[in-house]
Amino acid sequence: MPVSLAGQLVVAISSRALFDFEEENKLFESSDDRAYMQLQLARLDAPAQPGVAFSLVKKLLAFNDATTQRVEVVILSRNDPVSGMRVFRSCQHFGLPIERGVFTRGAAPWRYLRPLAANLFLSANESDVRGALEAGVPAARVATHSARASDAHPHEVRIAFDGDAVLFSDEAEQVFQSAGLDAFQAHERERAESPLPAGPFKPLLEALQRLQREGTDAMRLRTALVTARSAPAHERAIRTLMGWQIEVDEAMFLGGLPKGQFLREFEPDFFFDDQTRHVDAAAPHVPAGHVASGITNL
Repeated sequence: MPVSLAGQLVVAISSRALFDFEEENKLFESSDDRAYMQLQLARLDAPAQPGVAFSLVKKLLAFNDATTQRVEVVILSRNDPVSGMRVFRSCQHFGLPIERGVFTRGAAPWRYLRPLAANLFLSANESDVRGALEAGVPAARVATHSARASDAHPHEVRIAFDGDAVLFSDEAEQVFQSAGLDAFQAHERERAESPLPAGPFKPLLEALQRLQREGTDAMRLRTALVTARSAPAHERAIRTLMGWQIEVDEAMFLGGLPKGQFLREFEPDFFFDDQTRHVDAAAPHVPAGHVASGITNL
């Protein structure tokens, strides 16, 4: 019987998103790839340190148990196959049960997301993230300078999402950009009962909700909507989620207040936002990634 990942939450992740390969990457960018390969081979027995998305991956994998495989994590990397050996050895060192990987030696790896039926792609490469989003796969560029996740919630995956251009389309953001805050508020108030079109991360939130409903004794899932919206524009966002039959555990309508301090209190394992200024503001506090979607990223 052929192997299938059907029914699982499939996360594809680059080696730089999972592990701290920033020192090695500087050599890759300043030299030819053979020098990089030689360095990785020389460090084959030295486990790489955890990267920005390490906590997220480790906790998601904890949803699996002896009887049920709920989450699959696949390395999808521009690394060469030789360097891939160190990635797998680092996974083994930290007890991450990751068995599958695709290594493309500099070629764009995102084209393999469709055969994987991936629900999420995390990478430090901007062009790969954009390629994935254009292919319809939720994807984010990991801010490699981000703080690492808190260890305060060892049995709970915590994920925070921006709203417009992430969970929802950028329809309302376009109004704000072209006509200002008052027009945006009026637009959303008039359409409070009309669901927002879906954004690129709706499919991921749906998949996470299925995982959340299953739950296990070892791991739970908690989600948060963290948005610059405020009343009265909050109602359309809430009604949209209700129409999708999707629940979030927390919702923060901040009306333009900086998100970083609120995220620090929520302590997510990862935060997704479409605006680089919000990602940069969050990064000193929590692991964060940029979703290159919507009008602000044209």
